[in-house]
Amino acid sequence: MPNIDRIQSFADELTAIRRDLHAHPEIGFEEVRTSGIVADKLKQWGIEVHRGLGGTGVVGVLKGKGGGQKRIGLRADMDALPMEENTNLKWRSTIPGRFHGCGHDGHTTMLLGAARYLAETRGFDGTINFIFQPAEEGLGGADAMIKDGLFERFPCDAVFGMHNRPGLPVGKFSIRSGAMMAGGAYFDVTVTGKGAHGARPESGIDPVLVAAHITTALQSIVARNVKPTDTAVLSVTQIHGGDAYNVIPQQAVLRGTARAFGRDTLAMIEQNIGRIAAGVAAGFGATATLDFRILFAPLVNDETETVFIAETAAELVGEANVNRNGGVVMASEDFSFMLEKKPGAYIQIGNGDGEGACEVHNPSYDFNDAILPLGASLFARLAEKKLARMAG
Repeated sequence: MPNIDRIQSFADELTAIRRDLHAHPEIGFEEVRTSGIVADKLKQWGIEVHRGLGGTGVVGVLKGKGGGQKRIGLRADMDALPMEENTNLKWRSTIPGRFHGCGHDGHTTMLLGAARYLAETRGFDGTINFIFQPAEEGLGGADAMIKDGLFERFPCDAVFGMHNRPGLPVGKFSIRSGAMMAGGAYFDVTVTGKGAHGARPESGIDPVLVAAHITTALQSIVARNVKPTDTAVLSVTQIHGGDAYNVIPQQAVLRGTARAFGRDTLAMIEQNIGRIAAGVAAGFGATATLDFRILFAPLVNDETETVFIAETAAELVGEANVNRNGGVVMASEDFSFMLEKKPGAYIQIGNGDGEGACEVHNPSYDFNDAILPLGASLFARLAEKKLARMAG
């Protein structure tokens, strides 16, 4: 069995915790109940607890045997999504418009499982910081914790995170060194024209028409500014303008997202959106302003720590079950901000290609409880092995 026996022995308790969190989801910076449960569990196991980092974040501090000064961080996200669940599960969401559709309830529970085991055994020399982060889903929870002094108050020589991957079989892991997940930005382009009667367009400047032309022109940014060997995405996902059939509005707004694997590429996209939007608008006699917000840095795994986490996973499940050259992911993850500050790595754990295979952010998704002991075992082994290696 790949799981640590002691963790496997309380797997049913982990399942109960996870399903309770699933039934009571809380979105970013509102994780009051969730963070309370996390803090209470950590205290029960004799772990020093600090609350309020980044709003609702929790950090548990556990010191091992000896006087080792090495410190590592293990991180899990806690927030749910603002969407409806469409399942018939006994533990389905009890809160309308709130749903753990990305498995953060599972991530939190896996880290709690590791914390319990490590608190009971303390078979390490050094300090482990258990980082329970709020608001990963586009609200900047990692950055908020960092700005709140996360790494000044709780120094870490390395940090590690994990995310479930639907479609990847249970018992398998996937990771890659370097850029693994894209940085992400949201943008708004506000076009201001001149309102008029819908029957007299010659007396106005139509911002809806301008917005449509800007949308088309923006597709040239990736096609003609990003090297063919690189990867980027720019998608306009919304156009809003007007309230009546017979009124040409004064303003229209287009919104969307950009993704890339380097901050320089995101900066180039931002510059070109602003240039194209202003230029196209001016050609029609209108104006356009851009609000471009980077919500996620590109997630870049440290080469040394990638090798380490892959080796640790292979010791649990066998080398054949660890893909060390996993594919890049255009989705984003704000653990990236922590990896910009500290060396570390982020690994994907298989959520199953049968039960639990439904994609994340889908109303039918559910975290696969069968992987809770495995994820907790990996977190625990990471801590023990990394601190032993740094001490040696």
